Amino acid sequence: MKKLAGKKIALLGSRKIDEMSKLVQNQGGVAVSRPAQGTALLKDDKLKDHVEMLIEGSFDWVIFTTGIGVETIYQTSFDMNRSDALISSLQKTKIAARGYKTANSLKRLEILPAVRDDDGSMAGLMRELSAYPLKGSKVALQLHGDPAPQLKQWLEENQADYEDILPYIHIPPEEKVMSQLLSELLDGELDSVFFTSTPQVRNLFSFARERNAKEQLKVCFSGRTVALSVGKVTAQALFEEGISRVIFPEVERIGSSVIELARYFSSEEGT
Repeated sequence: MKKLAGKKIALLGSRKIDEMSKLVQNQGGVAVSRPAQGTALLKDDKLKDHVEMLIEGSFDWVIFTTGIGVETIYQTSFDMNRSDALISSLQKTKIAARGYKTANSLKRLEILPAVRDDDGSMAGLMRELSAYPLKGSKVALQLHGDPAPQLKQWLEENQADYEDILPYIHIPPEEKVMSQLLSELLDGELDSVFFTSTPQVRNLFSFARERNAKEQLKVCFSGRTVALSVGKVTAQALFEEGISRVIFPEVERIGSSVIELARYFSSEEGT
């Protein structure tokens, strides 16, 4: 029997749902889509100005923090008929990348980062960047709707001159979807919830708090429903919400997460 046979898994991401569903189904589980994170691309004049600055080599360093950020900046340059110029310029610029999705997106563009995080987190990126003198450097900081206060403070302490680039923002998820998700959790209908980003964690628990259901939600995750995280960073957001049982892989990968969950349920049922 497959290890997730009979298990109902809620997927909270808004991208690659078919791929994630297939991974769950391959282990015998039933995947349901409950997007708890909205993403809005910002193809505005400000972003076009930033693309031009990147092309002109206006920055000593470019810090990319998400794969979709890389892809949106590239697509904007493509729409401007400037994609070749962008790639050429970035290949000559010192690049720092956080997360494997970011690194993979850069690799597809044949751009090799000078610096990679050591654990998928902003803290890991800062540790690796600390080997480089940044005083007086002009830094482009690609963000994704979160302000990244620790990274900004670190750049300021290292006397770097940074500028935010915001290719997209996270928008609130649909209330109908969140209401359905919360009801399914409180009614014990879900065996696991798969979180693939920190905004999904914040959105679910904020929604529960607004409805005075935060403590009930915590009980759910200590009982039947298992919190599954794509990696350490998202897991930390769950720990901060008071969830102590979180399953996640050592290396941040969607497929590895599903395998870890299958192992967990197999182990539990074996005991």
